[in-house]
Amino acid sequence: MSSETNNGNCLVAYFSWSGNTFTIAKQIAGLVGGDLFEIKPIDTYSQNYGEVVKRARQEIKMGETPELVKQKEQIEKYDVVFIGYPNWCDTFPAPVLTFLTTHDLRGKKVIPFCTHGGGGVGRSFSELAKQCIDSEVLKGISIDGYVVNENNVEIKDWIEKLTI
Repeated sequence: MSSETNNGNCLVAYFSWSGNTFTIAKQIAGLVGGDLFEIKPIDTYSQNYGEVVKRARQEIKMGETPELVKQKEQIEKYDVVFIGYPNWCDTFPAPVLTFLTTHDLRGKKVIPFCTHGGGGVGRSFSELAKQCIDSEVLKGISIDGYVVNENNVEIKDWIEKLTI
């Protein structure tokens, strides 16, 4: 898909802890001509990895939906929503659950992407699809955080194969 065919109807929403997911989100937005939106919790995560893992496990186990700094206004204007996040505890982080449960994605094409430290996609894509039952969830991509860069050919190839 080229940005000329998009007409600005793509949103690239992402949660990024280390910056890897942001790097991928920025690349996707550039390739599709989409708007970037950061999924950012009010209560930010520690920079200490061990503390982050402990908090993430608790939030995921309890199904928590932490309050976000802001909601994406006018979500209805987007036909395609990319949703990016790091794979935490084999799924997506709690702030992404907040985004999914507070934004109406019915009838939209939802496309997940995740970064990871070797764990791959885990169950995150299937868990995300369960939250988007009234959306068309397209094939996502997972990128190892150790190979994230601003010109990842794998991302470009993946986007060109999507039907959006």
